[in-house]
Amino acid sequence: MAKQRVRVYHTIHSAKISKPLTLAVAADLHTGNFDDVMPDFRQADAILVPGDLVNRHRKTYAEAARFLQEAPKAAPVFYSMGNHERKCAYRREWMELVKKSEVIWLDDDSTLFEGIRIGGLSSQKSGIANRDFLDQYEQEKEFKLLMCHHPEMWRDYVQGRDIDFTICGHAHGGQVQIFGQGLYAPGQGFFPKLTHGVHDGGRMMISRGMTNGARAPRINDPCELIILRLEPEKG
Repeated sequence: MAKQRVRVYHTIHSAKISKPLTLAVAADLHTGNFDDVMPDFRQADAILVPGDLVNRHRKTYAEAARFLQEAPKAAPVFYSMGNHERKCAYRREWMELVKKSEVIWLDDDSTLFEGIRIGGLSSQKSGIANRDFLDQYEQEKEFKLLMCHHPEMWRDYVQGRDIDFTICGHAHGGQVQIFGQGLYAPGQGFFPKLTHGVHDGGRMMISRGMTNGARAPRINDPCELIILRLEPEKG
């Protein structure tokens, strides 16, 4: 079980949302244990996994495979690709498990769920996002919630588009937090600007991640499960 795993709550109001929804965001689980958050999953309308369910530095993915079996029993699961899915040595074998599971895999794709449009922007080896998918996704009329594993990919390719809300991970909170400033994040280097919390006037949120997933320790940087509450616009 991850140490100091906390729950972070965030509410979004929009006229595009027709009824209240609760979404549990399990980013960067890195084949870690998830038993402590199963009660949260059962209370959610859906579970979002914006990448790195596996850990490419570990030879086993047993806990991630167990997640594929157990999490959908609690709520529908929507899963998009992170860099660990992209780079793991057992990628083909892992993807076969994903396709056989009840998890909804969104690889530069989107699907309609309870009146909202959930999308997944995949991690790319080149670092260049699939603009064709983003162009098409922008045209959808429903409330658009995008899973984008890399905050730097959001910054370079998503920010400014007609996408209502984006959830990211990857940065691990900056690994070491000093007065709220992260020390290092992959893809951003030292003293990164996008490590956790809400950005862009409430249009994007970054998870610190469910487990460490890195070889360096985390300091003043608790692992977290984000609980998103989507509400119809007040009034």
